[in-house]
Amino acid sequence: MADIRIPPLISLIPTTLFLLSSLAMAVDFLIPPQNLTNGATLVSEKSIFELGFFRPGNSTGFYLGIWYKIIPTHTIVWVANRESPINDSSAVLKINSTASSLALTQNGVVVWSSKPLRAVENPKLQLLDNGNLVLKDADSGEISWQSFDYPTDTLLPGMKLGWDFRTGIHRWLSSWRNSNDPSPGNFTLEMMKTAYPEPVMWNGSKEFMRSGPWNGLQFSAKPTSALPILVYHYENSKNELSYSYNLINSSLIGRMVMNETKSRREVLLWSESEKNWKLYATMPRDYCDTYGLCGAFGSCDIEETPACQCLKGFRPRVQEKWNLMDYTEGCVRNRPLNCSDETGFAIFPGLKLPDTKLSWVNESMSLTECREKCMRNCSCVAFANTDIRGSGSGCAIWIGELIDIKVVHRGGQDLYVRMLASELETKKTSSVVVGVIIGAAVLAIAGLVLVGFYLIRSRRRSLEGTGKDLEGQDEDLELPLFDLTTISSATDNFSNSNKLGEGGFGAVFRGRLVDGQEIAVKRLSSYSRQGTEEFKNEVILIAKLQHRNLVKLLGCCIQGEEKMLIYEYMPNKSLDSFIFDSGRKKLLDWKKRFNIICGVARGILYLHQDSRLRIIHRDLKASNVLLDIDMNPKISDFGMARTFGGDQTEGNTRRVVGTYGYMAPEYAIDGQFSIKSDVFSFGILLLEIISGEKNRGFFRPNSTLNLIGHAWNLWNEGKPLELIDASIGESYALSEVLRCIHVSLLCLQQHPEARPTMSNVVLMLSSESTLAQPKQPGFYMERDSLEPDSHSGKNESSTTNELTITLLDAR
Repeated sequence: MADIRIPPLISLIPTTLFLLSSLAMAVDFLIPPQNLTNGATLVSEKSIFELGFFRPGNSTGFYLGIWYKIIPTHTIVWVANRESPINDSSAVLKINSTASSLALTQNGVVVWSSKPLRAVENPKLQLLDNGNLVLKDADSGEISWQSFDYPTDTLLPGMKLGWDFRTGIHRWLSSWRNSNDPSPGNFTLEMMKTAYPEPVMWNGSKEFMRSGPWNGLQFSAKPTSALPILVYHYENSKNELSYSYNLINSSLIGRMVMNETKSRREVLLWSESEKNWKLYATMPRDYCDTYGLCGAFGSCDIEETPACQCLKGFRPRVQEKWNLMDYTEGCVRNRPLNCSDETGFAIFPGLKLPDTKLSWVNESMSLTECREKCMRNCSCVAFANTDIRGSGSGCAIWIGELIDIKVVHRGGQDLYVRMLASELETKKTSSVVVGVIIGAAVLAIAGLVLVGFYLIRSRRRSLEGTGKDLEGQDEDLELPLFDLTTISSATDNFSNSNKLGEGGFGAVFRGRLVDGQEIAVKRLSSYSRQGTEEFKNEVILIAKLQHRNLVKLLGCCIQGEEKMLIYEYMPNKSLDSFIFDSGRKKLLDWKKRFNIICGVARGILYLHQDSRLRIIHRDLKASNVLLDIDMNPKISDFGMARTFGGDQTEGNTRRVVGTYGYMAPEYAIDGQFSIKSDVFSFGILLLEIISGEKNRGFFRPNSTLNLIGHAWNLWNEGKPLELIDASIGESYALSEVLRCIHVSLLCLQQHPEARPTMSNVVLMLSSESTLAQPKQPGFYMERDSLEPDSHSGKNESSTTNELTITLLDAR
């Protein structure tokens, strides 16, 4: 039984009160903070740890905490009231036997209280020899609350860092603000709850360092140690996501602590001979651990000069910055990839795997199946095993840019990156080489002939006119064709002063025709991601659409190499220029925002149901919603849209196009698009309009969630109004805002069949009918959100003693 030392002034109180046996009323025991040395404390059975009041440094306040009793140096490992110091001797630690909870009060005011997991009949407070303070049932041993679930700046052996999905408890570390103030500092560590989880350090809201995902042996950023002193346990199941450690030699005393001053996580071992703490390991280990140091598709190798190098097959995006040792712009491919290109995969060994926020995982796949999965989806840029033990197993694939790659000497794992087949290294016999040379010569000659024919044909077409047939489809256009001279004159020869913006397709210019009409000219660039097919698609589609919430296409120009679309001019530009701008968002009160929401909904409904063709937009986002002079919304950019006939509502594509952060999970991973994938995108847009925050790149201190996950948490906690953009002020209609948040979560449900149609959305926004309760959203960057078999409920649990103490990271 725990030993409790009782100070003289309360020595007459019955000992049973301190043993916290079952009582029908709250039981109090007093620990006067003014008498710390001889005051009341709670000591673990073997006198390893001690609970009591302490005063850090030159602070005037007192805190309830736990420290080592077994060593002479006063080392705090846990603080209860770290944000609420006590300033006199009237503190009482109260145990409510009815609620099975603890409360620290001062003059009757609660300074700190515990959050019990469950009620117990006979509560007892006990400090264990591992440093865990538990409130439990004295008879059954069932725990009502424990300090290990609420760590501060220290992770002790046996403590878990991560998530308990059954209770909703999130265990993470945060540094002290300084040596005199134990309140949470800027430096934090947590386990990211992504499809491929990994520990991450944060400095405020800025991602500071990743440890890489668990690979069956260790986190991938960790070098392998020949003389480990720690054994690690990693758990990833539907009930729990966590890791913990223990010392191989149980006679050692060690701890992991977040050091605010030095912005690092330290592992310290107690030296009995020197009577002080010895630094064993730190994170970050070196310069290359800095998050995103080398940008997209850049790799950091501390043994190279310079440390940042582009992956083979890539080059610096901005060579001038690279020369000045500014690598943040990252790298781009030597040659862009198209879905029609012949590709393969280059192996890059010994790496910390890239940032896992845009990854997908299936733990049952083999490496061969993983390669095939990635090959079938042209948006997949890389893949790797999730478990490197034995011959390897499990599949992780990455969508989009590869960020924060590091070369790990004496560790790391293989990453397979998609490359053009022509850039892959292969061994060829001399006969094959000769054959290739001959074949290349034949192709070159044929190519010259074709080029000559093309030039002659192009010259003839340009002399004949403006390319009126658009490859034989002039009869379908139903809109005027402008000649290049007219458009060039209207835009002052495409001057920079008339440029409205630029995207992956090229630039948009403001112009004025001779009759005074203002126009917006979308000029397709030679390097555009929107090719000829997308251009034709947009011309043919939008020419047939007429709706007040769709942008109006006035005509097009196809002459020589020039391809342009001429739209009505929108003086207020796009929605994103308002809601994501700290100054301009104040111009959008709730009435205007709600009008935009309803207008966009009506525009999508027209595309899905009321137009001559059923159209799925596939790239609905804030930048593709334009605003006219009265702030009415008009959906634009139909280059990625797909049409259906009859009752068809879904399809598949090998080429996944659109914008990450707006895509539905089933579309981003498997290319399955439908009217419900547009509904998902609308749900994200709805949240962004309400909150004034971007879904992609959304950050909150002490949180791993994107905007969708943040909204879902607030909804479940009964605090949905905290989502509202502060710049709206108090002018909003409460019922409308709540309904819009409710509708957005219905649109964002994981399974497409659970999401409403746009006709139902329009009805829900315009009525006061009772709405169904939303189910778990399918937010793409969260675990278990992409496919039903992503984890299959499989409990992935592993223990290793092959790792050193430098492995642990989080938040």
